Amino acid sequence: MDTKRALTNKIALVTGAGRGIGRAIAGRLAEDGAVVGVHYGHSEAAAVEVVAGIRRNGGRAFPVGAELGVAGDAAAVFEAFDAGVREEGVADDAGSLDILVNNAGVSGSGPVGEAVPEVFDRMIAVNAKAPFFLVQSALPRMRDGGRIVNVSSLASRRAFPESVGYAMSKGALDSMTLCLAKELGGRGITVNAVGPGFIETDMNARRRTTPQACAALAARSVFGRIGKPSDVADVVAFLVSDDARWITGQCIDVSGGTDL
Repeated sequence: MDTKRALTNKIALVTGAGRGIGRAIAGRLAEDGAVVGVHYGHSEAAAVEVVAGIRRNGGRAFPVGAELGVAGDAAAVFEAFDAGVREEGVADDAGSLDILVNNAGVSGSGPVGEAVPEVFDRMIAVNAKAPFFLVQSALPRMRDGGRIVNVSSLASRRAFPESVGYAMSKGALDSMTLCLAKELGGRGITVNAVGPGFIETDMNARRRTTPQACAALAARSVFGRIGKPSDVADVVAFLVSDDARWITGQCIDVSGGTDL
């Protein structure tokens, strides 16, 4: 398959796409031909920069601003998304969405002894509740044969007591992936998750403050390095392509063989 044309005429929404893994996913999907809604919660400047970069490279994208983890978040996301789709002139009667990537997330809950309800609630609201209701709002817009990819974490399948609330929220996302895959199969919609390990993003920058810390993280992968956002984005691009039409209900490990 010519990946440069694999997603031509497809419309995608990537949450948390202003930085890190989301930014890489948005760029890759646009490179493959999709029109991409670049969602952001707070950093409009970052999202606008991503959109500008995609356009400079010949792709099509538009910003989608709405905070997640608050009342009415899904409705706000799709109000902005629908407006962007109309401005791009790509909507039609068959639907206005082909690909939803639930990437946005928050971390930092700490071990159980340090947990506080406010942080735990925020973790669940952004990492689990928001994706659930985003899917609910996406489905009436999504064409049959669509794709949903949830960005989970290696923490949902390995003991990660240093951030138990985060691990729990990603475990919920994995369960949602499995249930939705069965429910939506009749429409030809695939639902999968990817589980990154340690990736060079702002989210885990505090774990990479010294050369020794970086080396320790790199050593946990069989490849002896920390992952890059593009390592995850390339797998997501495969999962949303027609080449992955026979894959659903799966959580693909994209950790570089961490802790094997």
